[in-house]
Amino acid sequence: MWVVLVLIFNCFNTAQAQEKPPIQVFSPKTYNAENQNWDITQDENNYMYFANNGGLLEYNGSEWTLYEVPDSPLVRTVLAYTDKIYTGSFMDFGYWERNVFGTLEYTSLIGSMGISPLDDEQFWNIEAIDKWLLFQSLSRIYLIDLEENEFKIIEPGGQILKLIKVDNSVFFHVQNKGLYTINNGEFVLVSDHNIFRDRVVTNIFQINNDYHYLLDDGSMYRFDGTDYLNVPFANPSPDTDLRIFSSDTLLDGSIVLGTISQGILILNEKGDIQLRLDRTSGMGNNTVLSLYEDSQNNIWLGLDNGINCVNMGSRFRFFTDDEGKLGTVYTSIIHEDHLYLGTNQGLFYKPMHVDEEFEFISGTNGQVWMLKEIDGQLFCGHNNGTYIITGGEIGQAILEASGSWDFRQNSDYPNLILQGNYNGLHVLAKKEGKWMYRNKIIGFDISTRFFEWKGTTVYVSHEFSGLYRLELSNDLMRIYKNDQIKSVGYQIGTSLLSFGNKIYYTTTEGIYRDLQGREFSLDTTFTALFKDMENLTTLMPVTGGRDLVWRYADNTIIFLEPGKLSEDPLMDVIPLSSNLRNVVDGFGNISQIKDDIFLLGTSNGYILLDQKIEPFKNIPEVRINSAQSYALDEASHGMNLDESPVLSNEKNNLSFRFSMPAFNSTIQKEYRVQLEGLNESWTNWSTTSERRYENLPYGDYTFKVRGRIGNKVAENIAEYKFRIERPFLLSNAMIGLYLLGLILTLFTVHILYRRHYRRQQGKLIEQSLKEFEIKELESTQELMRLKNEKLQQNIEGKNRELAISTMSLIKKNEFLNSIKKELKTADNSVSRNRVIKIIDNNINNTDDWKLFEEAFNNADKDFLKKIKNEHPDLTSNDLRLCAYLRLNLSSKEIAPLLNISTRSVEVKRYRLRKKMNLPHETNLTNYILEL
Repeated sequence: MWVVLVLIFNCFNTAQAQEKPPIQVFSPKTYNAENQNWDITQDENNYMYFANNGGLLEYNGSEWTLYEVPDSPLVRTVLAYTDKIYTGSFMDFGYWERNVFGTLEYTSLIGSMGISPLDDEQFWNIEAIDKWLLFQSLSRIYLIDLEENEFKIIEPGGQILKLIKVDNSVFFHVQNKGLYTINNGEFVLVSDHNIFRDRVVTNIFQINNDYHYLLDDGSMYRFDGTDYLNVPFANPSPDTDLRIFSSDTLLDGSIVLGTISQGILILNEKGDIQLRLDRTSGMGNNTVLSLYEDSQNNIWLGLDNGINCVNMGSRFRFFTDDEGKLGTVYTSIIHEDHLYLGTNQGLFYKPMHVDEEFEFISGTNGQVWMLKEIDGQLFCGHNNGTYIITGGEIGQAILEASGSWDFRQNSDYPNLILQGNYNGLHVLAKKEGKWMYRNKIIGFDISTRFFEWKGTTVYVSHEFSGLYRLELSNDLMRIYKNDQIKSVGYQIGTSLLSFGNKIYYTTTEGIYRDLQGREFSLDTTFTALFKDMENLTTLMPVTGGRDLVWRYADNTIIFLEPGKLSEDPLMDVIPLSSNLRNVVDGFGNISQIKDDIFLLGTSNGYILLDQKIEPFKNIPEVRINSAQSYALDEASHGMNLDESPVLSNEKNNLSFRFSMPAFNSTIQKEYRVQLEGLNESWTNWSTTSERRYENLPYGDYTFKVRGRIGNKVAENIAEYKFRIERPFLLSNAMIGLYLLGLILTLFTVHILYRRHYRRQQGKLIEQSLKEFEIKELESTQELMRLKNEKLQQNIEGKNRELAISTMSLIKKNEFLNSIKKELKTADNSVSRNRVIKIIDNNINNTDDWKLFEEAFNNADKDFLKKIKNEHPDLTSNDLRLCAYLRLNLSSKEIAPLLNISTRSVEVKRYRLRKKMNLPHETNLTNYILEL
């Protein structure tokens, strides 16, 4: 193997055109720690750890975290073993464990085991073997028994330069003494050969069952059973001081060497150089202090100034024209085992599989638009016209038409080529084995970049003018019919291509298919392939690929080829971060240079894509690294990741940090989250690895996060459950108080309402009673009024009867008196006296008085009793007179009733006054009326 390693350094000056894997450069400013990184390891969660001058540096794929060792900031070595991270530093070594809050906590083995280190002792290497952990300083090796919690110390009596583990054996190199191994806790000399006394052993490799010893000056030795033989491995360049500081064996058997000032070298198992990387290749620094290959085949470099990650497992390789000699690559092709690049500065080429610089083809200065192999010859579409390239130079120039965009052939015209130019379509003809300019097709002068030729029909797509169907004459001299196809409208990002023996008009909005020359119709199946994609570029054919088309979309490259069993195209979606494309809009280009290898032109070089390489066999799990809660304007507090905490309502602001430990720079990591209890939908995919929620209402929540790398989604969903308590005013105690208060309030309201109701009821009853009384009174009054009216009517009727009776008596007595007077004048005295007597008896008839008295009492009830009570001395005649006076009769009217004269009535009235003892001024009639 190592015989050929002598060629390595001769290759340094010829590797200028070598394609390099992606390199991620992390500066001290990026990871916020010190410059130097002495050792690297990876834990079971795929997190990366670095022994940094500022402490233990952790990288989870999203963020960097620096952990400082108490009282010892310098960390020289680190090893992830089981579930712990072991570090060695100044005067201390110990381990780190992750606590429930997601951060690392340090435990010193020096302190916990009562170990006394030497003054100023620093620990430079850690190895694990069986049940032992070995911590190496420059003077000692400490053997820690993890099972028995015991330790041993090995002191070889010299400076220990290196501790090396090979398979299940451990070797260490003591300066000026030799190479040792450890058996049963004791050190044993392996060899004190001069090579081990004079130089430094940087690593030991087991190759073909033999140990090979790599020294720091680049020399290599192997033991043949009797002696150490030099394997030809030296630096033949006298002005190059090669110093190897670090090295490692990769998983594929390759060996990577880290140098002091010349970057890294990667060699295959045969010793052939595969790759050299240094600062000119994109590394941040040429001094490599440490190397580590992670689980994803990335090579991590701990540099003298920063950290680099070389994505060896990436399917992409990059060639970057840092000096600007090539310019922007617009087209490329493999022709006669040479790679040709057409750029804005001309045409360049170099042999394949040889790391040589690109050579410029003289005479091709200017813009190159297209490279295409036709009839075994390389046609170059150039700003000046058309060149045919032969043997790395211009074999023929066809410059009659400037600005050659593209070329097409037609089986109906085997000796003709139709080329699209700045000013329309032109025809090239093959005569005597040589291609010559023949004619311009008359009738179409629009710039023709995208066109397809079928029979005598040519379709032309122009981004600003639209789609045309041109019918050509049979001799291809002129256009006799020019139709603009309006069914597709005017759209941006247009192109025209042949795919699966059909012609398609493509845009960023849809893809249209030619319907046998009649019309173009939207191909819904084809278009639907891109319905969920954004940032689509023009669909273009792959140069050199048969029936293969491509386009960019979001952070991917999409390849399409016709389906084998149906008309539905087959799609291959390849993740590629959009910030790495670096292409001119509308002029992206891809060429197929091998079966599975494609070249993507960029504005400063190109990218090689190897489809055979799977970027991720196993997508790492997405993990929640920390969860914090905080009240507004207060510091945040970590939450236990192993529990489902209950948070006070004041701390209802939360932040979550999450990551996927994947380190491929060409593929973008994205996350989407959901907070059950707040919303049921997932967020859109985003590169943000932190999520904050503010002022969450109380309740139960489950925070969920998913991750994807490119178009591959991680299988797991990381989740974290928590609860936010009700605010104090909504706590159970307060709710109980509220309920009690509510009950009391309701009871009080009930009582008050009841009182109010009773009061209102009382008022209503009282009012009703009053109204009833009023109504009753009104009814009584009405009844009384009616009674009074009836009584009045009765009285009036009685009075009328009395008046009629009185008047009848008066009239009767007057009549009888008149008869009596007449009789007194009659002659017959006997008869006269008898008649007079009869009249007198009739006038003084007590029956008349009784009838009158009864009528009087009906009209004026109890009057006679009242006056009798007031004046008991009154006689019946007096009462009779009072009754007549009560009727307000005059003395003249009373006289006939009493059968006396008017004068006699006056006398009676006088006597009656005296009996009543009435004052002189009192009128008798008024007194009786008022009584």
